[in-house]
Amino acid sequence: MIFGIPIDFILFALTLLGVALFHHHTLPVALAGLAAISAYKIVFTGFKYGAGFTGFALHMHHEWVILANLFLLLMGFALLSRHFEESGVPDKMPALLPDDWKGGVVLLVLVFILSSFLDNIAAALIGGTVAKHVFRGKVHIGYLAAIVAASNAGGSGSVVGDTTTTMMWIAGISPLSVVEAYVAATVALVIVAIPAALQQHRYSPIVKDAKKTVVIDGTRIFIVAAILIVALAANIISNLRFPALLDILPVLGLGVWVVILATTPLRKPDWKIMPETFKGTMFLLALVTAASMMPVEKLPAASWQTALGLGYVSAVFDNIPLTALAIKQGNYDWGYLAYAVGFGGSMIWFGSSAGVALTNMYPEGKSVIQWVRHGWHVALAYTVGFFVMLAILGWHADVK
Repeated sequence: MIFGIPIDFILFALTLLGVALFHHHTLPVALAGLAAISAYKIVFTGFKYGAGFTGFALHMHHEWVILANLFLLLMGFALLSRHFEESGVPDKMPALLPDDWKGGVVLLVLVFILSSFLDNIAAALIGGTVAKHVFRGKVHIGYLAAIVAASNAGGSGSVVGDTTTTMMWIAGISPLSVVEAYVAATVALVIVAIPAALQQHRYSPIVKDAKKTVVIDGTRIFIVAAILIVALAANIISNLRFPALLDILPVLGLGVWVVILATTPLRKPDWKIMPETFKGTMFLLALVTAASMMPVEKLPAASWQTALGLGYVSAVFDNIPLTALAIKQGNYDWGYLAYAVGFGGSMIWFGSSAGVALTNMYPEGKSVIQWVRHGWHVALAYTVGFFVMLAILGWHADVK
């Protein structure tokens, strides 16, 4: 330790600082940080499952399903977003959205709704694709932050909308306990949507008229729908009927790729986006792997203060191990935890997989300083939403 802080945490903090300072070189920084942390633990401290290279191998064996699912989903949903873009539907959206700043609000609400039953990565990418078309390709960073916030807010109250809430469902927590997160998430959406839509309207107003020559490609719409339906079905069926399978196979990611490959003869995916998407995906996997190695064996006692703090921590620390620890510890009011770890990651672009996926599409968002500066409303919305929920529902720990 240095000044009472484990060296593991110091190395992880330096990695995050490097990502923030050198946002044009995020992948090399993240990989260097992961290599340093891995080497330190192999040589000095060991892992939860053992010491040296054996401990490292056992640790990676334990984490591989989560990492594989993230990899397959980020890569697959990037192709989905291109199918959706080339379907012609985004070019028709100006006819469906209000012509002024309220159009930006409506689009964020749609992302919120989509994320309640789809994966939040897919919802964010669909929102980003529509935004690129209706705002003439110029999307404000504050609005990018709002898209991520809307997707994470929408998923926070649904056991099929976010990996963390699905983990709670698998652990036997009632979906009705999780759905309470929508009290805070709805308030947060309103606080984010209005200033973000005004930022976007000043930066690049919405297109007032849809292109009259656009032809809708029904086949691509079918492919998009098939991918989303299979992803949703795989999530629900595996959780209800085969929960043990989720520990040994990346079921959701495999389902997405089965549809992508099966429908390739109908419409060829845009494979050209894969190299750049791969870089962004590997960046997230490096951070998630590094976070999984941190010596966090327990959290502070369950309370609303702890849940509030976990939301801020989720902005820089992977929320999956945090959620796993909280479930193991118990005594939480699960709606608060779902909101905190789900929405909290929106405060920084790499704090959630939806943020990483969207900034693969919009690389200008990969600046922590600009994200925080222009997305100030996200942190405000998180805090206000949490305390509104506390005032309305109170804190009721699950002591079972």
